[in-house]
Amino acid sequence: MLDMIEAMTRANGPRDRRMRLVHAQVFAPRDFDRLKGLGVVAEVQPFHLSDDMRWMEQRIGYERCKGAYAFKTIQSKGATLSFGTDWPGTSASIYPISPIYGPYAAVTRQTVRRAPAEGWFPAERLTIEEAIKAYTWGSAYASFEEKIKGTLTDGKLADITVLDTNLLRAKPTDWIDERGQVKVKTLYTIVGGRIVYRR
Repeated sequence: MLDMIEAMTRANGPRDRRMRLVHAQVFAPRDFDRLKGLGVVAEVQPFHLSDDMRWMEQRIGYERCKGAYAFKTIQSKGATLSFGTDWPGTSASIYPISPIYGPYAAVTRQTVRRAPAEGWFPAERLTIEEAIKAYTWGSAYASFEEKIKGTLTDGKLADITVLDTNLLRAKPTDWIDERGQVKVKTLYTIVGGRIVYRR
């Protein structure tokens, strides 16, 4: 994909294309530096790492895993992170619907049972602010919709979820219990400025 994007840019000149690398889950170390200046959107589902870390090192080796779900590196090399859930998952693994699992994986790099204790390749953890931005602004930007959604700004679509827990202040262990059950509750869902769900 990077070869194609580079060739297209050489042939047609730079442009705001926002080419997406969908499931940008494993990078070769040499490819990180190629992201700069290409305007690439790395579309990733953070919760996948909670599942994949259980078998990935055995299948692709420790060295290649250094480039797996490398959120911090992808971001620092100039790509835009766009997060999603990929719900309901794949035939190999059915994922729970709660959107809290994704940010939890992005900031802890752990399974929902809190393993490994220090996180899988912990240098790639994001802050909760960075994770929320990837889910909101990053996804809006990826679809050329950042002028109408993705941030709480006057004049934009008022699509908002109100939670009973401030993710910016609470610890990830306050979001999900040791059995992997989500503790955070949705109080309201607002679409286009209208309350469509109230707890």
